[in-house]
Amino acid sequence: MSEQIIAYLRPKAVAERTFAKGEHLFHRDDPVRTLFLVTSGCVNLVRHQADGSPAVLQRSTAGTVLAEASVFSDRYHCDAVATMETQALLVPAVEVRHLLERDLSFATKWIAHLSQELQSARKRSEIASLKTVGSRLEAWIAWNDGTLPTRGEWKRLADEIGVSPEALYRELSTRRRSGPR
Repeated sequence: MSEQIIAYLRPKAVAERTFAKGEHLFHRDDPVRTLFLVTSGCVNLVRHQADGSPAVLQRSTAGTVLAEASVFSDRYHCDAVATMETQALLVPAVEVRHLLERDLSFATKWIAHLSQELQSARKRSEIASLKTVGSRLEAWIAWNDGTLPTRGEWKRLADEIGVSPEALYRELSTRRRSGPR
């Protein structure tokens, strides 16, 4: 997210909180009163599917606004769960709406940010539509400068492309044995 957007939102924060790994910042159907500016750590927006499996809708890390699409919603449409200890500034949603209504510069930056998020969501949707682990991984690599994340990030990658960590590890092992593609 743009440093300029963060500069607008930081002074509007009314509190700062620390969330433990696994702690919910909010639950689905909670009223939207606050937007969260993540300052450290990581939070996933998660919606559980009919079979109980989680679908990660957004992964927010330092310098991002969590669930920014909720600014005009009455209720959250998913859960927000800290994946590690996370700190966040709490910004009243009404303050963000006021900025959008009254500050053209902020509104323009916000629209540009949401456009980028929409492009990312479409990429994730395209990856999720692919049938095999190999094709999902190949698409992810193509959209991420042709490189894999470090070994410590593979579980996050598996979540991001919608496969089990074990399936991703098998695919990576197969690729190592057969050489680069």
